[in-house]
Amino acid sequence: MITYAIGLKNRFRGITVREGMLFEGPAGWAEWSPFLDYDDATCVAWLRAAYEAAYDGWPAAVRSEVPVNCTVPAIGPEKAAAIVRASGCGTAKVKVAEPGQTLRDDLERVEAVRDAIGGGQVRIDANGAWSVDEALRALKELQRFDLEYVEQPCASVEDLAAVRRRTDVLVAADESIRRAEDPLLVKKLEAADIAVLKVQPIGGVRACLDIAEQIGLPVVVSSALETSIGIAAGVALAAALPELPYACGLATVSMFTAEVVDEPLLPVNGFLPVKRLVPAPELPTADQATTAKWEARFARVEALRGTR
Repeated sequence: MITYAIGLKNRFRGITVREGMLFEGPAGWAEWSPFLDYDDATCVAWLRAAYEAAYDGWPAAVRSEVPVNCTVPAIGPEKAAAIVRASGCGTAKVKVAEPGQTLRDDLERVEAVRDAIGGGQVRIDANGAWSVDEALRALKELQRFDLEYVEQPCASVEDLAAVRRRTDVLVAADESIRRAEDPLLVKKLEAADIAVLKVQPIGGVRACLDIAEQIGLPVVVSSALETSIGIAAGVALAAALPELPYACGLATVSMFTAEVVDEPLLPVNGFLPVKRLVPAPELPTADQATTAKWEARFARVEALRGTR
């Protein structure tokens, strides 16, 4: 097993360094990288996804490449526009509702992205930070930028449903699926127009395909801020879906200051190829203390996986 530690170019999800583990099985290399604030029980699904990648492989692809969006963190408008221009993508996802920032900050960032991407698509992601009233106020202002959709405007499924009933902006559900006891509640309450699926948190490509079939909504496959080895699993899911009407949130390795492979999965003309990857001979491995922490964590979660 290899433990990595890679810096981020901009703070994202409250972190500046991404850590995780890589290991190899008969089917190829896999990544296990649950965020450090997740408890061991939550990490079991992430480990199932890694074992699937290493030992079972992935379902057959129905396409050889997948369209992707660039991701814009909660940064200033000039940096935001620069990320969009450098990405080569025709779709941009913009983080909004960042703690400590204001709606004005969001408006300036989204406006800069809209200007930079021209006639391309702009979607926003609030990570469940708004109340229903806050979401409706924000969307009333932000929809002037011709939003493709808003991802997880509120935390609860019930609030998502309330927002969806009162706005013309399409609503996508992310946390309400991958962190829910009942991921199909989104369908039952008609709370979303789009389902966002992430391979590691949900437990693997096949687990995501099962949810996609049952939930009956268009799917956007997104990353959990993995290295290229983890992103390859997301690309495999997107490639196996019967239909893929939206660009996927898988172009995130450009947010790292280094990578674990020689040829990172970076978009070309807004697309990522479907392929397996292997670690580079030299990669940014973690120090001994970090490695020991991850090895202990892996052992605890592996023990839990065996009981579930």
